[in-house]
Amino acid sequence: MDMIDKAILDIIQSHYPLVSRPYAAIGERLGLTEAETLARVRALTGSGVIRRIGANFPSRGIGWHSTLCAAKVPADKLDAFVAEVNSHPGVTHNYRREHEFNIWFTFIGESAQAVQDTLAAITAKTGVPILYLPALKTYKIKVDFAMQAKPQAGEA
Repeated sequence: MDMIDKAILDIIQSHYPLVSRPYAAIGERLGLTEAETLARVRALTGSGVIRRIGANFPSRGIGWHSTLCAAKVPADKLDAFVAEVNSHPGVTHNYRREHEFNIWFTFIGESAQAVQDTLAAITAKTGVPILYLPALKTYKIKVDFAMQAKPQAGEA
Protein backbone atom coordinates (compact mmCIF):
# COMPACT_ATOMS: atom_id res chain seq x y z
CA MET A 1 0.00 0.00 0.00
CA ASP A 2 1.21 3.46 -0.76
CA MET A 3 0.33 6.69 1.08
CA ILE A 4 -2.71 7.29 -1.14
CA ASP A 5 -4.15 3.87 -0.30
CA LYS A 6 -3.56 4.61 3.38
CA ALA A 7 -5.27 7.99 3.05
CA ILE A 8 -8.28 6.33 1.41
CA LEU A 9 -8.48 3.83 4.27
CA ASP A 10 -8.28 6.63 6.84
CA ILE A 11 -11.22 8.38 5.15
CA ILE A 12 -13.51 5.40 4.61
CA GLN A 13 -13.19 4.03 8.16
CA SER A 14 -15.22 6.81 9.79
CA HIS A 15 -15.64 9.64 7.32
CA TYR A 16 -17.19 7.86 4.36
CA PRO A 17 -18.92 10.59 2.35
CA LEU A 18 -22.70 10.24 2.39
CA VAL A 19 -23.16 11.63 -1.10
CA SER A 20 -24.33 10.15 -4.38
CA ARG A 21 -20.73 9.73 -5.64
CA PRO A 22 -18.60 8.97 -2.57
CA TYR A 23 -15.53 7.88 -4.54
CA ALA A 24 -15.55 11.14 -6.46
CA ALA A 25 -15.66 13.01 -3.15
CA ILE A 26 -12.81 10.94 -1.70
CA GLY A 27 -10.83 11.37 -4.90
CA GLU A 28 -11.34 15.12 -4.85
CA ARG A 29 -9.83 15.27 -1.36
CA LEU A 30 -6.81 13.26 -2.51
CA GLY A 31 -6.27 14.63 -6.03
CA LEU A 32 -7.60 11.51 -7.76
CA THR A 33 -10.39 10.90 -10.20
CA GLU A 34 -13.43 8.92 -9.17
CA ALA A 35 -12.27 6.01 -11.34
CA GLU A 36 -8.78 6.03 -9.80
CA THR A 37 -10.22 6.06 -6.29
CA LEU A 38 -12.66 3.25 -7.04
CA ALA A 39 -9.90 1.18 -8.67
CA ARG A 40 -7.78 1.52 -5.54
CA VAL A 41 -10.68 0.52 -3.28
CA ARG A 42 -11.37 -2.50 -5.49
CA ALA A 43 -7.67 -3.49 -5.35
CA LEU A 44 -7.67 -3.16 -1.54
CA THR A 45 -10.81 -5.29 -1.40
CA GLY A 46 -9.37 -7.87 -3.78
CA SER A 47 -6.21 -8.18 -1.69
CA GLY A 48 -8.21 -8.63 1.52
CA VAL A 49 -7.16 -5.35 3.13
CA ILE A 50 -10.80 -4.24 3.00
CA ARG A 51 -13.24 -6.97 4.02
CA ARG A 52 -16.45 -4.99 3.98
CA ILE A 53 -17.75 -1.51 3.39
CA GLY A 54 -21.10 -0.85 4.97
CA ALA A 55 -23.06 1.00 7.56
CA ASN A 56 -22.91 0.02 11.20
CA PHE A 57 -26.22 0.42 13.04
CA PRO A 58 -26.89 -0.09 16.75
CA SER A 59 -29.23 -3.09 16.70
CA ARG A 60 -31.23 -1.93 19.73
CA GLY A 61 -31.59 1.52 18.21
CA ILE A 62 -33.45 0.05 15.23
CA GLY A 63 -35.50 -2.36 17.35
CA TRP A 64 -33.51 -5.52 16.66
CA HIS A 65 -31.84 -7.98 19.04
CA SER A 66 -28.15 -8.90 19.09
CA THR A 67 -26.36 -11.58 21.07
CA LEU A 68 -23.00 -13.21 21.52
CA CYS A 69 -22.98 -16.97 20.98
CA ALA A 70 -20.47 -19.68 21.81
CA ALA A 71 -20.25 -23.38 21.02
CA LYS A 72 -18.09 -26.40 21.80
CA VAL A 73 -17.67 -27.84 18.33
CA PRO A 74 -15.95 -31.21 17.86
CA ALA A 75 -13.19 -31.16 15.25
CA ASP A 76 -15.12 -33.49 12.94
CA LYS A 77 -18.11 -31.11 12.89
CA LEU A 78 -16.19 -27.84 12.73
CA ASP A 79 -16.42 -27.11 8.99
CA ALA A 80 -20.11 -28.04 8.75
CA PHE A 81 -20.99 -26.02 11.86
CA VAL A 82 -19.13 -22.91 10.70
CA ALA A 83 -20.70 -23.17 7.23
CA GLU A 84 -24.18 -23.46 8.74
CA VAL A 85 -23.65 -20.51 11.08
CA ASN A 86 -22.21 -18.38 8.27
CA SER A 87 -25.17 -19.17 6.01
CA HIS A 88 -27.41 -16.96 8.18
CA PRO A 89 -27.46 -13.25 7.27
CA GLY A 90 -27.71 -12.20 10.93
CA VAL A 91 -24.19 -13.42 11.69
CA THR A 92 -21.85 -10.44 11.91
CA HIS A 93 -18.70 -12.07 13.31
CA ASN A 94 -17.61 -15.68 13.61
CA TYR A 95 -14.30 -16.67 15.18
CA ARG A 96 -12.49 -19.84 16.13
CA ARG A 97 -10.78 -19.72 19.52
CA GLU A 98 -8.31 -21.93 21.35
CA HIS A 99 -10.72 -22.67 24.18
CA GLU A 100 -13.21 -25.28 25.30
CA PHE A 101 -15.82 -23.10 23.58
CA ASN A 102 -13.96 -22.95 20.29
CA ILE A 103 -16.47 -21.05 18.11
CA TRP A 104 -17.78 -17.60 19.06
CA PHE A 105 -20.10 -15.54 16.90
CA THR A 106 -22.50 -12.64 17.10
CA PHE A 107 -26.01 -12.85 15.72
CA ILE A 108 -28.59 -10.14 15.05
CA GLY A 109 -32.28 -10.73 14.40
CA GLU A 110 -35.62 -8.97 14.42
CA SER A 111 -36.37 -10.06 17.99
CA ALA A 112 -34.94 -12.12 20.83
CA GLN A 113 -37.36 -14.89 19.91
CA ALA A 114 -36.30 -14.85 16.25
CA VAL A 115 -32.64 -15.08 17.29
CA GLN A 116 -33.33 -17.94 19.70
CA ASP A 117 -35.39 -19.77 17.06
CA THR A 118 -32.54 -19.50 14.54
CA LEU A 119 -29.98 -20.70 17.08
CA ALA A 120 -32.24 -23.67 17.89
CA ALA A 121 -32.49 -24.46 14.17
CA ILE A 122 -28.69 -24.37 13.83
CA THR A 123 -28.40 -26.74 16.80
CA ALA A 124 -31.04 -29.07 15.33
CA LYS A 125 -29.22 -29.17 11.99
CA THR A 126 -25.68 -29.57 13.37
CA GLY A 127 -26.22 -31.35 16.69
CA VAL A 128 -24.09 -28.68 18.40
CA PRO A 129 -25.66 -26.78 21.34
CA ILE A 130 -25.11 -23.02 21.28
CA LEU A 131 -24.71 -20.77 24.30
CA TYR A 132 -26.99 -17.74 24.01
CA LEU A 133 -25.23 -14.82 25.73
CA PRO A 134 -27.25 -11.61 25.30
CA ALA A 135 -25.61 -8.47 26.65
CA LEU A 136 -26.90 -7.12 29.92
CA LYS A 137 -25.23 -3.79 29.27
CA THR A 138 -23.79 -2.49 26.00
CA TYR A 139 -20.36 -0.93 25.73
CA LYS A 140 -19.33 0.50 22.41
CA ILE A 141 -15.77 1.44 21.69
CA LYS A 142 -15.03 3.22 18.45
CA VAL A 143 -11.90 1.91 16.84
CA ASP A 144 -10.17 3.42 13.86
CA PHE A 145 -6.86 2.10 12.60
CA ALA A 146 -4.73 5.11 11.68
CA MET A 147 -3.01 4.18 8.46
CA GLN A 148 -0.75 7.21 8.26
CA ALA A 149 1.59 8.35 10.99
CA LYS A 150 0.38 11.58 12.48
CA PRO A 151 3.10 14.18 13.17
CA GLN A 152 4.08 14.38 16.83
CA ALA A 153 4.14 17.74 18.65
CA GLY A 154 7.05 19.77 17.34
CA GLU A 155 7.38 17.75 14.10
CA ALA A 156 6.69 19.26 10.70
